[in-house]
Amino acid sequence: MDQSQAPVLEALAAHHANPPTAFTPPGHKQGRGADPRVLEVLGADVFRSDVLAVSGLDDRTSSRHILEHAQELMAEAVGAEHTFLSTCGSSLSVKAAMLSVAGPHEELLVGRDAHKSVVAGLILAGIRPVWVDPQWDPDLHLAHPPSADAFDSAFRKHPDARGALVTSPTPYGTCADLVAIAETAHRHGRPLIVDEAWGAHLPFHPELPTWAMDAGADVCVTSVHKMGSAFEQSSVFHLQGDLVDPATLKERADLLGTTSPSVLIYAALDGWRRQMVQHGRSLYDAALDLATGLRERIDALEGLHVHGREDFCRPGRAADLDPLQLVVDISALDTTGYLAGDWLRSHHQVDLHVCDHRRISAQLTHADDTTTAHTLVSALTELVSVAPGLPPAGKVHVPDPARLRLEQVILPRDAFFGPVEDVPVEEADGRIAAEMLTPYPPGIPAALPGERLNDDVIAYLCTGIGAGMVVPDAVDPRLKTVRVAVES
Repeated sequence: MDQSQAPVLEALAAHHANPPTAFTPPGHKQGRGADPRVLEVLGADVFRSDVLAVSGLDDRTSSRHILEHAQELMAEAVGAEHTFLSTCGSSLSVKAAMLSVAGPHEELLVGRDAHKSVVAGLILAGIRPVWVDPQWDPDLHLAHPPSADAFDSAFRKHPDARGALVTSPTPYGTCADLVAIAETAHRHGRPLIVDEAWGAHLPFHPELPTWAMDAGADVCVTSVHKMGSAFEQSSVFHLQGDLVDPATLKERADLLGTTSPSVLIYAALDGWRRQMVQHGRSLYDAALDLATGLRERIDALEGLHVHGREDFCRPGRAADLDPLQLVVDISALDTTGYLAGDWLRSHHQVDLHVCDHRRISAQLTHADDTTTAHTLVSALTELVSVAPGLPPAGKVHVPDPARLRLEQVILPRDAFFGPVEDVPVEEADGRIAAEMLTPYPPGIPAALPGERLNDDVIAYLCTGIGAGMVVPDAVDPRLKTVRVAVES
C-alpha cells in the first residue's frame, strides 16, 4: 500500500476546501456557534475539523471507505493482520479485547499488575480473574511483569481459562518476555492479549523492546497519545492469528464504543502512522541518543540514580526495558517522589510521569530535544540542592509481596454491584473491598472489588496518602472510610 497516503487527513482537507452546509451535529457548526472566548483559547481550526465521520467526512453509507483505508494502512505499517482505530482510549480497547476472549463467569488469566481499566472490564463483563503474580524486586520495592512460567502454572491449574492478559511495558518501562508468554498461551491453545498502552512506538525502531505482534501475541492494545503524536483518547488495537475472531473483536468494540467518534482523533492517528513509517527510524535514533545522554547527566547528580537494564533486567525480574522511560531513584535525598514531583512542578513547571514513594520518572518521546533535556537537568540539579530543606518525607509502609497480594473472595462484578457499606478504615481489615483503591499514577489497584483487605495493604495506602499518594477512585479519597461488601 502507499504509506504516503493519509486518508482521514486528506478527506478532512477536501472537506475544508468545499465545506457543506450542515444541518447535523456538531451543534457549533464548524465553530460558527462557538463562544469567542472559547475560540480564543482553543483556536478556530479545532472546530473546523470537528466534523461527523459519517454524513460529514464520509457519506451516509461510508462508501468512500476512508476509515477502513486508514486502518488497513496502519495494519500494514506495523505488520498486523487487522487494526481498529479507537477514539475512546485504550481503557475501552482493552475491555473490548477482554470481552472478545472471555465472557461472564469464564476465567481469564490476568497479571495482577494490570491497569484499573482491566479491572473495570472484569466488573462489566463478569469475567472471573485468575491472577498471575508479577515478579517482585524486594530491594527496589517494584513489580515487574509476570514470567512465562507463572502463566504456564496458572494455565495448568485452570485449564478452562479462555486466555491470558499481560501488561508490557509497565508504566516504569519494564517489559515481559512476550515471546515466551505467547508460546505458553498458544501451547495451551489460548490467545494472548497484551496491554501495550505504553508501547505504541516499539514497532518503529530495532533498538526498542520487541513489540507484541512481533512476539506472537494475538491482540495488542496501544495508546498512541502516550508515546506517539496523537491526541488524548487515541487508541489502536491490532489482531493476528485465528484464535480471536476479528468480527467478534469489532462487535465488542462497537458494544462499548461511542457512536460519535472524533474525526480529530482519527486524523491525528492517521498522520502519526505516516510520520512513523516515513521518519520513525530517524526520529527514534535522535530520541535514543538523547535518552543515553540524559541518563548519564542525571545519574551524575548527587543522590540520584537512573535505573537501567542492569537494575531491572535480571533473572526473576523484567525481560527488557524501554530506555525512553527515565526512572530515577531519589531515596538518597531522604524525600518521596510525591514531594519531589510537586516541588518540580511548582518551582520549574516540570511535569513528571510516575512519582512514587522513592522514585520519579520522566517519559521521553521523539518530541523531546536538547531544550527539554536542559530544562529537566536544570530542575533536577536544583532539586538536589534544595532537598535537605524540603518537608520531612512521610514513611510509606510497603509490605512484603505476600501481604500485598490479597485473596480474591468473590467476583469483582458481584462485589461492585452487590450490597455495600462504608466503614471506618480502622474496621476494614478482613472485609471484602467493593471499590478499587488505586494509587494514581500509575493506576494499578492495590485493592479491587472482591478482594479481602488486610491491615498491611490498608497501612500501605494510609501511610502513602500521608506521604502524598493520591487514590482518586476511592469513594473517600482521604481513606477515612472504605467501601466494602455486606457479607451475610
